Amino acid sequence: MAAAAEVTDSTFDTEVIQSGVPVLVDFWAPWCGPCRMVAPVVEEIADQFAEQVKVVKVNTDDNPSIASKYGIRSIPTLMIFKDGQRVDMVVGAVPKATLVNTLEKYL
Repeated sequence: MAAAAEVTDSTFDTEVIQSGVPVLVDFWAPWCGPCRMVAPVVEEIADQFAEQVKVVKVNTDDNPSIASKYGIRSIPTLMIFKDGQRVDMVVGAVPKATLVNTLEKYL
């Protein structure tokens, strides 16, 4: 089972920007109810697309500079990065199908 890895301000560039595969980044915080609702979906996607996509989580409370850099205004925000660029974004707790459809455009 491929679990979503925690990424910090200091590891974001290495783990996300320099990744050779598309990356789904889950911006979240422990106190956020919708974040907790979407967390199992993010884990399912990490498992389902383990060979094709890297899935990481950024705690916005602990890593404010990366959240600020990408203009995170509300959480959960899920961003897709490909070749070091942000290519798509989904805000809010969305159904798994919505996230899968968004992700599949970049595979």
